[in-house]
Amino acid sequence: MLSANAQLLKYADLYSFMVVMPEEPRFERMEHTSDAYIAAYGRTLAEAFETAAVAMFDVMTDVGKIGEELEDHVETKADDQYSLLYNWLELLLVKSETNGTLYSKFAISSIVRTLRGFELKAKIWGEEFSPQKHPQKVGVKAVTYHRMEIKEEPSRVTLKFILDI
Repeated sequence: MLSANAQLLKYADLYSFMVVMPEEPRFERMEHTSDAYIAAYGRTLAEAFETAAVAMFDVMTDVGKIGEELEDHVETKADDQYSLLYNWLELLLVKSETNGTLYSKFAISSIVRTLRGFELKAKIWGEEFSPQKHPQKVGVKAVTYHRMEIKEEPSRVTLKFILDI
């Protein structure tokens, strides 16, 4: 049996190990010849959709440099989850382009199944685009259905989609 000090050190080492272990990436860019192929992860469908939005804006600029001065509410509907993912990202892309804004924080309050399909409601935060503050990477022209995947497992959801750049 371990002494009290040895047990404390054992737990301290375990705690130290847990603290320094890096988090699993929330999204990644996968290999594609000409477009941005994204894999976004979350514990729930809503969290994976939020991550997908962050990933899309990270293709355009450094999302860490986008402030949260502007807050907005958005809603979208679709017949199925694939269309909902497409509509969600397209809504954000069009809103960004038409308002000259970039977004970095997304909080989906609900994704519900209805008799007609799915509905999504969310809050989004961002700020006006500033060329001095927001380094441009590449422009996103459109969201596509090509190679789109939604994989739901008990404690993890993976979304894969291609952005036309």
